[in-house]
Amino acid sequence: MTQTSTPDAEALYHALRDQAQALMPASERSRWSVAGIHSGGAWIAERLAADLKLGGHGVINVAFHRDDYAKKGLHSQAQSTTLPFEVQDRNILLIDDVLATGRTIRAAVNELFDYGRPARVALAVLADRGGRELPIAAEFAAVTVNLPQDKTLVLSRQGEGAATRFAFTTEART
Repeated sequence: MTQTSTPDAEALYHALRDQAQALMPASERSRWSVAGIHSGGAWIAERLAADLKLGGHGVINVAFHRDDYAKKGLHSQAQSTTLPFEVQDRNILLIDDVLATGRTIRAAVNELFDYGRPARVALAVLADRGGRELPIAAEFAAVTVNLPQDKTLVLSRQGEGAATRFAFTTEART
């Protein structure tokens, strides 16, 4: 589905959750781990891990693998990657909120490989806004969004744990 208005992030989360359930039937969930890219992807991964009863979830910080690191430096809110599971030979569902150029996903995969060689990495995002600069595609994208180049899609959350609710807003690109 392609959308031009600001998408309903909560409805998109439910679609993504349903797709993840199909990818990871209950009988195979012990072979899977979920890791979200800081920060929006991590929020989604946290809720998804709870909803699917997967145990812990990982948080991936891409700061050191970004191809613009020399230009932008380290973000003041950067946290270290936390993976409470062994990466080697695991199936990993990598989650981000918005897929655009593909550069953040490339950096996340590089970070994952610093911890081992996964058996499989599947990518799931709430929204794909296009504009790819690298040959990266999500296995699951709840929606494709057409936004003007001068706008960006920003995920926010209210609440914690099972009470978490997501919302998207659009902001001017800086």
